[in-house]
Amino acid sequence: MLSLQKAARILGAFSAEQPEWGVRALAAQLDMPRATAHAYLSGLSQAGLLRRTPAGRYRLSWRLAEMGAQLNTSLPWFLDARQLITRLALETQSVAFLSLLEDTEVVCAIRERHPAADIDMPLDIYLPATATASGKVLYAFLGIEPQTYSVCTSSSISTPDEWETEVARVRRQGYAYSIEEWIPGQCTLAMPYRYSGQVVAAVGVQMTAERYLREEGTLREQANALMEHADPLGD
Repeated sequence: MLSLQKAARILGAFSAEQPEWGVRALAAQLDMPRATAHAYLSGLSQAGLLRRTPAGRYRLSWRLAEMGAQLNTSLPWFLDARQLITRLALETQSVAFLSLLEDTEVVCAIRERHPAADIDMPLDIYLPATATASGKVLYAFLGIEPQTYSVCTSSSISTPDEWETEVARVRRQGYAYSIEEWIPGQCTLAMPYRYSGQVVAAVGVQMTAERYLREEGTLREQANALMEHADPLGD
């Protein structure tokens, strides 16, 4: 799993703002040994997920676009959800995201950052379930019990009693938040995304905790308004 997480972090570092990476720069960005970065970049290239440029740098391969098309076919709600994330980032001027489950792993499948967002785009793909709003929403509404607790900061949930109280609150209120439980100084707000009456993902926004605490009500209203106009099968 650690190897997959490292590969996911490397793929997640590529973006519209940073479409190419050299080994040295990527290693510094992800705080990993240069040899490790080189090994993963080479392996991902051999797997067809990256391609090497004539200058010796790396870019995403078109194979990923093909895989994206396959994902849209296998998950009929995914394209609508992607459009929702774009609108959410625009409306809230923040980092907007969609997360889903792979078994019990919380995976951030989509992230979009508005230029005015007050935080940078996180690179993590696999998220700590009990320390993030996405994880709380998915675990709460899909009835999953954590095997361990992700203690990322002093604010993270660390006991079964705390978790049971939090899950009950999430189910009652219909949304979750994580204030400095994953990353110091940051907050995430998440809500369940439904398709055909079933919760299939969590969508939300990420920003500084200061901004969230100041604008909590407005942010939830903005997110709720957009959710109401999402795919009608999600009602």
